[in-house]
Amino acid sequence: MKKPQSTATAPSAPHSRGPTKGPARMKAKDAFYKVGTGIHRAVFHASKGRIFGKAFGMPLIELVTTGRRSGKERSTMLAVPITNGDRLVLVASFGGDERHPAWHLNLQANPEVRATTAGSTRTMIARIATEEERADLWPRITSVFEGYARYQKRTERPIPVVILESK
Repeated sequence: MKKPQSTATAPSAPHSRGPTKGPARMKAKDAFYKVGTGIHRAVFHASKGRIFGKAFGMPLIELVTTGRRSGKERSTMLAVPITNGDRLVLVASFGGDERHPAWHLNLQANPEVRATTAGSTRTMIARIATEEERADLWPRITSVFEGYARYQKRTERPIPVVILESK
């Protein structure tokens, strides 16, 4: 199986070959996130999730999506603020950035994903929570990690809540 490529920092606009300005250029925040995610993923894989398997008290997963333009597998490390049986709840916050994270855009194009946690991988189907579900889940999410509430204050876009369910 091919190793998935990271989508940790894929900007919304396509890359060009020369120097660029505006949204197509990788931001410093994006570069830092990409490097940090790569290191995190390597340790997570080597330890089968025993090291770096939690952040801020939340379990972490490696989420593998299919690139919406490339069709290639893309992976990123994400916190899971709510687990409920076979259901995982994710937050597409991108740290309060105005852009949606690339993994969110990818799963909208192809909702079949793989989630790995604690050495166990499963195929799941992703969907965006309805407004009613989000209203119910958001207080629970922010009680687990208050940072999500701060991220929402930084951006005008409603931060999507994503639900992963077993296939």
